[in-house]
Amino acid sequence: MLKIFMFLLFMMPICFFKNMYWMVQNMFFFLMFLMFFFNFNIFMFKFEMMFGLDLLSYGLMLLSLWICGLMIMSSSSLYFMKLNFNYFLLNILCLLLLLLLTFGTMNLFMFYIFFESSLIPTMFLIFGWGYQPERLQAGLYLLFYTLFASLPLLMMFFYIFNNFYSLNFMFFKEFSLESFLMYFFLVFAFLVKMPMFIVHLWLPKAHVEAPVSGSMILAGVLLKLGGYGLIRVFSIILSLSMKLNIFWMILSLVGGLLVSLICLRQIDLKALVAYSSVAHMSLVIGGLMVFMSWGWGFSYTLMIAHGLCSSGLFFLVNLFYERLGSRSLMINKGMLSFMPSISMWWFLLCSSNMAAPPTINLLGEIGLLNSIISWSTMMMILLIFISFFSAVYTLYLYSFSQHGKFNISNYAFSFALNREYLVLFLHWFPLNMLILKSELMVFMI
Repeated sequence: MLKIFMFLLFMMPICFFKNMYWMVQNMFFFLMFLMFFFNFNIFMFKFEMMFGLDLLSYGLMLLSLWICGLMIMSSSSLYFMKLNFNYFLLNILCLLLLLLLTFGTMNLFMFYIFFESSLIPTMFLIFGWGYQPERLQAGLYLLFYTLFASLPLLMMFFYIFNNFYSLNFMFFKEFSLESFLMYFFLVFAFLVKMPMFIVHLWLPKAHVEAPVSGSMILAGVLLKLGGYGLIRVFSIILSLSMKLNIFWMILSLVGGLLVSLICLRQIDLKALVAYSSVAHMSLVIGGLMVFMSWGWGFSYTLMIAHGLCSSGLFFLVNLFYERLGSRSLMINKGMLSFMPSISMWWFLLCSSNMAAPPTINLLGEIGLLNSIISWSTMMMILLIFISFFSAVYTLYLYSFSQHGKFNISNYAFSFALNREYLVLFLHWFPLNMLILKSELMVFMI
């Protein structure tokens, strides 16, 4: 594991060499394939002693590397227009290093440090390369929503260390906290990061103002930090969670339904995809709160699936934005006439977003539906509506952007480039091929 971190550290000077933009991106993918040959335990929650590489952190590390490589590919306009791309590469490199350290550490305090530090490069991405002046407000929303919930979490970590003399994940099954306040503080910070309905307002703002790379890493990896953190801390608040999780569960599922309805009235393409992220993560929260092996295994599956699918959709929205200078559905109409091959990718990624086979979104959603309904059959009503509206807003997104009478000013733009097709393929291919290795997702069942 140390060789991975040294590899990334020594790549930092390369960012400032001449004509090394694509070299850095190639190195990310090389690192990704290097990690494939790691000896790691294929069972969930069987820790390796060197770095905490169980299946959960291993999958999220690979996802981080993959998305960061695709971020550099999709932001080539920064390179061609000379928009401080050296600092952009350095920023992504720092972000990747922090994410790998977050998923690799086994100490709760170190996890907290890296978990919060990953905010800083993300904010720099939004502030430095965002599009509208409102990006300052969006960055502050992102910062303060997360920090507001995180200070009590830090206090809890100090309390745990003071009482149990250890912050190592492996020993958490031996301890138990019995206070409601402690339970609330430990869980709430991660729910804000997910984000759960009510504390989700930072997400659409941050997405809409972020550059394409910022949106991709936010949707792809940073939302998964919340789910990862919840899985890690639940073992210390097990007895209280059994009694109180119903509250979070109902709140997130009702929120998922309401956010699905909000998606139906969006005319900003990016805001629509951002709100659909909140709806999908509500299912993940539901699955985690059930405390069944199905719920946890398939929450992990849906987190990986959503990371690839949502990132691909944000790239597609940006592709239209670069051509037409607008993300509005009023202007992005009838694109089937202009970019028919891109319409195929819209179709493939939209069908993944509504969990059509053979994507791992389907695997994740079926498992989560199963686990939540087996916990309470009353939840079926909410789940029916969430699944239905998920299909409705995805079809709305696809049909409104691809069909209809096109804007006459749309004649002045170029087709998609080979590089853009490659980025789309690299989002879609693992999303559909991972179904062949679905036993990895369900090893804990």
